[in-house]
Amino acid sequence: MKLNNIFFAFTLWLVLGAAEPMSAQAPAPNAGGDILSRDAVLRDSDIPDLGNPQGDITIVEYFDYQCPYCKKTAPELAQVAKEDGKVRIVLKDWPIFGPASAYAAKMALASKFQDKYEEAHDALIAAKTKLTEAAVDDLLAKAGVDVAKATADRTAHAQEIDALLARNDAQARALGFRGTPGFIIGTFRVPGSLDAAGFKQAIADARKAAAK
Repeated sequence: MKLNNIFFAFTLWLVLGAAEPMSAQAPAPNAGGDILSRDAVLRDSDIPDLGNPQGDITIVEYFDYQCPYCKKTAPELAQVAKEDGKVRIVLKDWPIFGPASAYAAKMALASKFQDKYEEAHDALIAAKTKLTEAAVDDLLAKAGVDVAKATADRTAHAQEIDALLARNDAQARALGFRGTPGFIIGTFRVPGSLDAAGFKQAIADARKAAAK
């Protein structure tokens, strides 16, 4: 088994303070291919960095804009990252709640071409109303996104955006996530939501693991 191709097969699976070997859940060498390499998971060039781009710990989240647990977790993660100051965040859209989720993901990703991805993400993940295409457009407009440009960019970059979402989906499934949210925190795989205390503990454990 090549460690550069099978992502963190030697790591631990941390779930709300309980740990067990991730190797028991890791895909076979031919199941994930390069999608589970460190670079593929941590540094997809098509996804903007949030938090501290030079942070010593990366948190990757697989999420859906209509997932209630993702919505509950988002402000907790944002606050922890702000207080910590050394956390890099990679948000991987995994729209599994239907067409409205896919539309929201594509429009958010298209917003990066006008440097508004973070604003788009924050607006959509904080939305209290049911998402429809019209609701998404309205939320983005109120967040300062040029919706007409985002729509044009969504079309112009359709192949690139679709490929990114396909990578995220294949990756999340290969990592064994069965729903949203799912996290990679340093060298820990965390299925399910966390509160602020849970994030802080996972970050601390990831730093300890990195120091060994």
